[in-house]
Amino acid sequence: MLDLEVLAKAAECLRTLAHPVRLRMVQMLLHGRYSVGELAESCEIPSHVASEHLRLMQHCGFLSRTQEGKYTYYELAEPHLADIMECIEDRFGNGK
Repeated sequence: MLDLEVLAKAAECLRTLAHPVRLRMVQMLLHGRYSVGELAESCEIPSHVASEHLRLMQHCGFLSRTQEGKYTYYELAEPHLADIMECIEDRFGNGK
């Protein structure tokens, strides 16, 4: 069994994922890296709001970030997110 301290950290990170915009971002990032602007546009939110969502997920170690000129790009740093998204899609996809 995992100790409660480890489970508390896991719960914190799962709470971070538990937002529709963040889940959409993870879905996108499963297919490659995206700029903040691209993620914001796809999620229909302002760039500064997208940046905050991305910062929270990066804090949990889910994402990595690279700066290229004036653009910031994000990509997945946690490969297990693919398994989590597969579980979500299996459970809630197709109008379930």
